[in-house]
This record gives sequence, structure tokens and C-alpha cells, in this order.
Amino acid sequence: MNGTRVLVLNSGSSSVKYQLLDMAEGAGARLASGVVERIGESPEVPDHAAALKRVAGELAAQDLGLDSPALAAVGHRVVHGGTRFTEPTLITDEVVAAIEELVPLAPLHNPANITGIRVARELRPDLPQVAVFDTAFHATIPEAAARYAIDTATADAHGVRRYGFHGTSHAYVSRATAELLGRDVREVNTIVLHLGNGASASAVRGGVCVDTSMGLTPLEGLVMGTRSGDLDPAVIFHLARVGGLSTDEIDTLLNKRSGLLGLCGDNDMREITRRIGEGDERARLAFDVYIHRLRKYVGAYTAVLGRVDAVAFTAGVGENAAAVREAAMAGLEGLGIEVDAARNAVRGSSARIVSADGSRVAVAVVPTDEELEIATEAYALVGSGS
Repeated sequence: MNGTRVLVLNSGSSSVKYQLLDMAEGAGARLASGVVERIGESPEVPDHAAALKRVAGELAAQDLGLDSPALAAVGHRVVHGGTRFTEPTLITDEVVAAIEELVPLAPLHNPANITGIRVARELRPDLPQVAVFDTAFHATIPEAAARYAIDTATADAHGVRRYGFHGTSHAYVSRATAELLGRDVREVNTIVLHLGNGASASAVRGGVCVDTSMGLTPLEGLVMGTRSGDLDPAVIFHLARVGGLSTDEIDTLLNKRSGLLGLCGDNDMREITRRIGEGDERARLAFDVYIHRLRKYVGAYTAVLGRVDAVAFTAGVGENAAAVREAAMAGLEGLGIEVDAARNAVRGSSARIVSADGSRVAVAVVPTDEELEIATEAYALVGSGS
């Protein structure tokens, strides 16, 4: 195999995002990227097959077609790998069938991921295709952290345990944070805060995940754009018994009408901070609830790790909302955490330290690159191209 390029596909329910990267010398240079949206909503893109063909056409127009001998593999993002898939996996018919069996654990995501895989395999049946799972990085979590305290037989029968998500981001950022500090990742303990519309935290000891905030599904953990995060389970029973809500209505409430949106009507942190500046009390409360949950997880994961070398902020909010970073780290000097206000206020697209000189724990802003992580893992699996 002489190819050095990897096409990364993220097939969602109504969109396909793609990036073509050249992995020669491990550089991960981006050759092309794009997104096909409104799948099934327009006659031009009636289904995923049409979307993938459009991706192929866009690449061909740039002389980067799928028939190029330089293409070594296609890397697919797959949300849920359950306990079976804990590392990048070469896709076969058996693997596709196994991913399909996991649909009950990720009914909103895995079906679209599978569709993208099937169409891509039809377009290039001779090309190695690799599944990279969001849950894989968290497979190292010890049983004490992964288990919920419910009847073991029931939990095992239905796959109920903590799986965690955003794994490719947490893997990339924990490694990139160590590089930023000029240290071997095996020597660094990091709390990674992936803060986008979906948000998750992880405790990473020496490059190995030992705890994470999302659980059986991406609903658990931090306050998010539209998801509630941690919640007393009895709230669900209360809403059903007293409020008369159906299971589907509660599902929609907690996943799509909660979090920041439920608290103040907005799930965009930029709009929320603007409203706070105008004295909006609902926006202030939403922000305070969001920050309170973040701080609880930083404290908890400090205890889990025993020693923390860095706290890394990433994803849309983590990388761009200086006010969130400042508020989340405020008052944590006793944990060795102190943010430098001037450094924190500087915007930039590169990884950087925003903690004060002499701070025992480095606070970093580390832009995530999930596509590069998927390409790196896929390329490593299929070979170096030699």
C-alpha cells in the first residue's frame, strides 16, 4: 500500500461532514473538507448515498477523487462501540452487524454512522475502511467508575454502564496538552473539559482515561446546550406520574429542551454572556448553574487523579469563552489552579497556557481536532503506506 491519504467521514442523521488528510510523515495536512447538509430534506440530496456521491464529486473536482491511489483508507466516526469495540477496527460485514446490534444504546447516532459506512464501502469496496469509536478512549475506566449501583444482573442484561463519549477529542486533547507542556503524556495527569453544545469532562492519568462525565448516553454529566446533565432519576418518575408526560416527551425534554436552553431560552454561550452584560437574571442563573457543575467535576476529578498537572479547555465554548474559563477556575487556588486574566483574554487558534506563572496546575486552551485523531488512528491501523 502506497497511499498516505485518509478520508474522514462523520455521517450524521441529516448531514455528512468530511475531511481529506495527508498523513505523510504524520503531518495530517488537510487537503479538503466540507459538509453536505439537509439530507432527505431536498431533492438534490434525498439520501446518504446521494450525499456521499456529492462528497466524491467535490473531491474529484479538486483532483482528489476517491479513485486516487494516494487514498489509503476511509476513517468513520462511530458514536457507540459498547464494550466490544475498544480500539479502531477494520470494517467487515461482521463489524457492521455488530455496530447495528448497538443501535439501542445510540438510536440517534449509530444508524446514521452505519449508513455512511455502507455507502462508502459500496463506492470503494476495495479500500480499507476503519471505524473509530467515540466510546473507545473511555474503555479503560475501572469498574468502580463504570458501574452504576443497580442490580448487576439487570445492568449486564441490558448493557447499562458508563461508556462515555467525545473520546476522540479527549484522546487528542490529553496528548496535545502533554506536548504543550513539553512532557511525555505518560507522565501527565489531565482534566479535559470538552465544552461545546454537548459537553463532557474526563480524568486522564498518564494518557489513560480513568473517569468521564457522560454515561450510558451523552445525557449524563455537565450542563450542556440543550441537555440537562446530571439529574435525580426520580425526576423522570415524577414527571411521568405527576406531570403525565410520556417516556418520549421526557426524553425530548431532557435532551432537547433542557440545559442552557431550558434555563434561559438560549443555548449559545455568546448570546448568554451578552444578555448577562445587559443585566438579564435568567441568563445569569443559567451561566451560574453551568459553572457550578463544571467546578464540581474539576474538584471531583482532582480527587480521582490525586495529582493534577493540567486542566485543558477545548471545543467551541472551551476554546472561545474566556468568561467561562475564568469563572470555572476562580477560587480554586487551593487546588493549585490560578488563571492569568490577561493571558486568558487573548483569543487565538493555537494551543496556549492561560494560567499564572507559578501556578502548580497548568490551565490550557487546546483546540481539539477529532478528524485528525480519527485519521491518525485509521492510518496507524491500515499501515504506514510503505
